[in-house]
Amino acid sequence: MKITPARRIRGRVQVPGDKSISHRAAIIAALANGTSRITNLSPSEDCAATLSCLRKLGVSIQSEGSSVIAQGAGESGLRASNEPLYCGNSGSTMRMLAGVVAGQEFSSTLTGDDSLSSRPMQRIIEPLQLMGASIGSQNGKPPLTVKGSKPLNPIRYELPVASAQVKSCVLLAGLNANGRTEVIEREETRDHTERMLKWFGVPLEASVAGSISIDGPRSFAARDVHVPGDISSAAFLIAAAALLPESKLDVENVGLNPTRTMFVSMLRSLGVMIEVTDERDECNEPVGRIRVQGNLSDQPPTPVDSTLVRGNLIARLIDELPLLAVVGTQMPGGIEIRDAAELRRKESDRISTTVTNLRAMGAEAEEFEDGLRVQGRTQLRGAMLDSYGDHRIAMAFAVAALTAEDDSEIAGAEAVGVSFPEFFTLLESLVER
Repeated sequence: MKITPARRIRGRVQVPGDKSISHRAAIIAALANGTSRITNLSPSEDCAATLSCLRKLGVSIQSEGSSVIAQGAGESGLRASNEPLYCGNSGSTMRMLAGVVAGQEFSSTLTGDDSLSSRPMQRIIEPLQLMGASIGSQNGKPPLTVKGSKPLNPIRYELPVASAQVKSCVLLAGLNANGRTEVIEREETRDHTERMLKWFGVPLEASVAGSISIDGPRSFAARDVHVPGDISSAAFLIAAAALLPESKLDVENVGLNPTRTMFVSMLRSLGVMIEVTDERDECNEPVGRIRVQGNLSDQPPTPVDSTLVRGNLIARLIDELPLLAVVGTQMPGGIEIRDAAELRRKESDRISTTVTNLRAMGAEAEEFEDGLRVQGRTQLRGAMLDSYGDHRIAMAFAVAALTAEDDSEIAGAEAVGVSFPEFFTLLESLVER
């Protein structure tokens, strides 16, 4: 994909349905009793993989444009697939479905592409084995063979690493446990699973100490769901508008879940003019409009220390960290990201791939085992860039390329299909040169 520098971003836009919420809406609807209609489902390849796996497990799912109608299988209606459950590149699909099939009276094999097959699954294997499921793997990596058990044993499990996917895996398994399953997280992670379960009428208990409990076995009724726009997808458009002077962008009907809006809060703290309006709740998720004006380049160029992002901020920015590094090239003092070794275990090694592409564009970037540092206020130059097969790297450097002096090219740009297939078309519709 060739990217030509832009003068500004202007327009009003709605981004596709939230990928994280779409996964959970489809899975929980598949487990309900009755028919659910899910509107504005994410068109991503990841969510298509979830739907495909659910169909193989015997769930009737009909697609109508950006909506799906799911005939829930109920607490005992799933059936064994006669072929492996192929999860593509989606860690969310594999980790959450592992929790579902762990509580069934049959065996399932979950597989993925080369990238997913290199990602760690021990973090879900351990709690599911404690609950009574038998899981075979290759050194803790996919493919996973899950021999279910019904009912599962309830457990009290403290997450060793902050992970909404692992938390969700255990809670979904808890639907088929005989008693109370409790998950304890030391750092808050996105809570879409808890919100979606409550929307479907499943009671959960949460404490200020970070404990989430669910009582099983549990059956529940179907319910319609409307998925809000994906804030993680919108972040790339918001960043482009923030970086390009005289930009003005409205993102309509976008999710405002407080576990997902830290990137917007960080831009505000840097002086970017961002306004949130029309706030409301839809299907137990906060939704609204984000208006951003491009003024980051207007901030005083006085010498300041780099902005340090670390600790409990990392889990709340995990999807946006490569993009934040790009923004750091235009921040007074730049940015330093630490405690983010988890980035090395994503679709690519996002620490290495971010630093490599930044250096190709002329930015000063230093790589650490657990993060990176970027020197601020650099005029980026056009370059040959590589997505490394990673959707978020492709989108982050498309934004960087808009601010560069000359044209850039991104190899492997098709990777955006994993989460945001319309990204380049939508971005181009907003660009003024």
